[in-house]
Amino acid sequence: MRKRTRGRETALKILYQAEITRRDIKDSAKYYWSDTGITDNTVKVFSETIINGVASHLEDIDNKISSYATNWQIKRMAVIDRNILRMGVFELLFAPDIPPKVTINEAVELAKKYGDLESSKFVNGILDKIHKTELTADSKKS
Repeated sequence: MRKRTRGRETALKILYQAEITRRDIKDSAKYYWSDTGITDNTVKVFSETIINGVASHLEDIDNKISSYATNWQIKRMAVIDRNILRMGVFELLFAPDIPPKVTINEAVELAKKYGDLESSKFVNGILDKIHKTELTADSKKS
C-alpha cells in the first residue's frame, strides 16, 4: 500500500475514533499512535497533516459539505462517510499540491473499504460536485 494511501486510512481511523469517543482529535491521534506502534514517519506526517487540517477548518468543511449534500444533514450522515468527506474536502480546498482526481479516487476507495454499499457513490457525488463547482470555477477566473 502506498504511503499516502496508508496515511489517509490512518487519518480516517483517527477521525472516526475521535468522533465516536467524543475525544479531541489530537488526543485521539496520540492514543492511536501509541496503540498501533506505526513508525513510518511519512505515514504519520501525512496523517497528521490531514487530521490537523480537518480540525482547523472543520466548520468551513462541514458547511461546504452541507451546501452540496442536498437533502442530507451532516449530523445524519454515517460517521465513516462524514469523515471521508471531511478529509476529501480538506484536500480539495486546502491542499493544492494534491491533484483533485487523486483526492476523489482515494476517498471513493476508502468509502468502498469502510462504508456501506452506497457510500462510494455518495462520497464520489459530493466531492465531484465540489470539485467541478468550486475548483473549476476558480481556474476559469484565473
